[in-house]
Amino acid sequence: MHTDLTADLVVALDIGGTKIAGALVDGGGAIRVRAQRPTPAREDGETVMRAVEAVIAELAGSRLWDAAGAVGIGSAGPVDASAGTVSPVNVPGWRGFPLVERVHRAAGGRPVTLVGDGVAMTAAEHWLGAARGHDNALCLVVSTGVGGGLVLGGRVHAGPTGNAGHIGHISVDLDGDPCPCGGRGCVERIASGPHIARRAVENGWLPGPDGDTSAAAVAASARAGDPVAVASFERAAQALAAGIAATATLVEIDIAVIGGGVAGAGEVLFAPLRRSLRDYATLSFVRALEVAPALTGTDAGLLGAAAAVSPRHREGAGVWG
Repeated sequence: MHTDLTADLVVALDIGGTKIAGALVDGGGAIRVRAQRPTPAREDGETVMRAVEAVIAELAGSRLWDAAGAVGIGSAGPVDASAGTVSPVNVPGWRGFPLVERVHRAAGGRPVTLVGDGVAMTAAEHWLGAARGHDNALCLVVSTGVGGGLVLGGRVHAGPTGNAGHIGHISVDLDGDPCPCGGRGCVERIASGPHIARRAVENGWLPGPDGDTSAAAVAASARAGDPVAVASFERAAQALAAGIAATATLVEIDIAVIGGGVAGAGEVLFAPLRRSLRDYATLSFVRALEVAPALTGTDAGLLGAAAAVSPRHREGAGVWG
């Protein structure tokens, strides 16, 4: 178990429904070696695991491999760090899959730490990004889903299973649409990219000649002043603001950092989000809450997986091996 990330080289794995990325990351946050495979998300669990093993094998071919002492995994969730298992919603072949044990074996018996992808992004932003220097922060990933993680008292708070801070499934509309999680009116059901786009189309937004109906296309229309596109992003911003304000009221964060593809909309999202926060975050101890875009970009998962190895960065989440 490593205690000083400033000196140690670690193995980092970022596992999602689209890609499985791996890296050797040094103590300063520099990615020294990379490997990547597409996720065979529709295949059986062993086929998905073979893709993970191929990434590890490619990293093991590096001359730096022997210097890497531990493995950090940031995975799409739900994860259960205490059991070492993962059940990603978008990888049906993995249900209660013993990922930690399998990676422990594939990586030559190295100790393995598992966290959810929202917690990994939070660890990255606290280490090297917009939450650096903040002892109490919420970081959100707004993309196909909405995930998140918390920094409390200067450390990433992963929680017993590695899922703490999962803001996407806070209900902000008690009579809202049913969510696949079983709740109603969840932040994710309103603010995720696919739901921003769905709402725009349902309200009469027309895509351009290329037929692109993604949230990015809606954002482009909103920038050009299309009122339906603007309204869809305003509704997403309102849901995010309600979830952020509730979190701030509960645990006294002073910054909310937002990453993921939807954050790429820029001021189309951030301007109405800041406006809505003024409506929701009204108590004296949350009024100064800052909102900032994430800085670690597409490497957030790998950097966060590396940071998760160090107990200096996180509280909770089990370590195997």
